[in-house]
Amino acid sequence: MALFDLPLDELRDYRSASVEPEGFDTFWAKTLQEAREHELGARFEPVETHLKTVKVYDVTFAGFGGHPVKGWLTLPAWANSPLPAVVEFVGYGGGRGLPHTHLLWASAGFAHFVMDTRGQGSAWGGGETPDPVGSGPAYPGYMTRGVDAPENYYYRRVFTDGVRAVEAARSHPLVDAARTAAVGASQGGGITIAVGGLVPDLAAIAPDVPFLCDFPRAATLTDRNPYREIGNFLKTHRGRTDEVLRTLSYFDGVHFAARGRAPALFSVALEDQTCPPSTVFAAFNAWATEDKTIEVYDFNDHEGGGTYQEAAKLSWLPAHLAAG
Repeated sequence: MALFDLPLDELRDYRSASVEPEGFDTFWAKTLQEAREHELGARFEPVETHLKTVKVYDVTFAGFGGHPVKGWLTLPAWANSPLPAVVEFVGYGGGRGLPHTHLLWASAGFAHFVMDTRGQGSAWGGGETPDPVGSGPAYPGYMTRGVDAPENYYYRRVFTDGVRAVEAARSHPLVDAARTAAVGASQGGGITIAVGGLVPDLAAIAPDVPFLCDFPRAATLTDRNPYREIGNFLKTHRGRTDEVLRTLSYFDGVHFAARGRAPALFSVALEDQTCPPSTVFAAFNAWATEDKTIEVYDFNDHEGGGTYQEAAKLSWLPAHLAAG
């Protein structure tokens, strides 16, 4: 697929037409307050992995509604004092998988916390966190679950879990809370942006080819899932477009980006039909700090920079997570 979105010079100036809903901050403050009424209760159980260079802990903490959410905490085997931490969120349909698939960040000397995504993990990766909340009629997938109202929407629970995952990671004695970053690709990148807007004291964020940004454009620009789930829902539920877009506006990465304070490293792929480049630039251009950069991969689809982007993050993150 050749380039299908705006030219790069226009992308660098592109701004989303997504309208921030009234009461956005109040909605999220109330959501997080309700979540924090439940004891975080983070538990870290050692896991035997037969790996010699890392220590791994099976984590359980209370997310949205006090529901148990799983994760892995991986530490360098030599760790005996607090380390800078990388909290990672995973892509659409995936779960936390097995511990030996998460060695990059601990190998670089960081504490690494990866969050399982509730209700997902059966398309790849393997997940162990159920979503005990039901919803009204929805198109298969996760994009329209509870889309009738912001209070019911699936990603309200996921984004809240993401904030609580940062809190759980920071609660471990070998994690330096002041030097904590959030990272993720695709859905994980969208969660990263949301958490970056909701947790004001992160040291850095690094979302790659992020999903869940600029819903009004994304839902009409690409035929690929997951965004296409929205159109397929509305194809059946005629006349509900305004209602659905209003709900989605409370979860649009563009509005979280406007509240972002941490240094940020984004990445985008110009042939990405899953998360079109204009939707990524919408969030990047809205990110509220000057300390931000974006890696552009001209001829890549949704795989983005792949290992090249991992190398870019390995180069960029240490300076932002250095001892203060």
